[in-house]
Amino acid sequence: MKKQFAILALFGVLIFGSFTLAQAQEGDSTQTASEQTEAVTSEQEEAPMMDVATDVASDEASFHQRIKEKFIEGGASFMWPILICLIFGLAVSIERIITLNLATTNTKKLLARIEDALSKGGIEAAKDVTKNTKGPVASIFTQGLMRSSEGMEMVEKSIVSYGGVEMGRLEKGLIWISLFISLGPMLGFFGTVIGMVGAFDAIEAAGDISPQVVAGGMKTALLTTVGGLIVGMILQVFYNYLVSKIDSLVNDMEDASITLVDLLVKHKIVK
Repeated sequence: MKKQFAILALFGVLIFGSFTLAQAQEGDSTQTASEQTEAVTSEQEEAPMMDVATDVASDEASFHQRIKEKFIEGGASFMWPILICLIFGLAVSIERIITLNLATTNTKKLLARIEDALSKGGIEAAKDVTKNTKGPVASIFTQGLMRSSEGMEMVEKSIVSYGGVEMGRLEKGLIWISLFISLGPMLGFFGTVIGMVGAFDAIEAAGDISPQVVAGGMKTALLTTVGGLIVGMILQVFYNYLVSKIDSLVNDMEDASITLVDLLVKHKIVK
């Protein structure tokens, strides 16, 4: 949880900093343009390069400005919850990605070390290897080696049982990402419905179907849907990556567990 809150705080700082940077760029754009105009009149040979720099700066400023305008037009009461869903979803996703990457183990190298330890020092040496190795695969191996004196059946049961525990730990947090994937678009649709109701209220109050009233109300209403769909699409990509990563780790655990049992039989540790 501490990692998630730290990542969340980082995203919050980045997002609020982007708005502040956009305002600063907007304030400095006039000064930059005037300085470049004076430079053009004094040094005509440098004019093309300065014009390109001015265009790039204006494009960046307009991009941030457009985001702010669309965010404000969508309504803070609906756009802020959508943005919060994105921040929390990204925080959980990044924390899960870091955790799963740290949990990845080179199973072939680990099995080679275990086999070497079994041939030289027996079961206790193999335990030392697995205990000093991080990751779910090493933890499962440790549980299996600890039950080696109780026979093959207990080793297999221990591996299967603890494998389920490790799989549950790998899948931790996915339910929250799934929640934000669903909640973001739902909030967007809800904002659209409320915005359409407001647009029809404006038409009723005006007593006439004015194109400006209808277009403005529908534009404001649909912006929340756009924001929600963007959140859903971004988080869906992270979710699918995490699911594929977990499936890969589970397959490695299953294959490595079978190989471990074969090694125990090969070295006559269990029967």
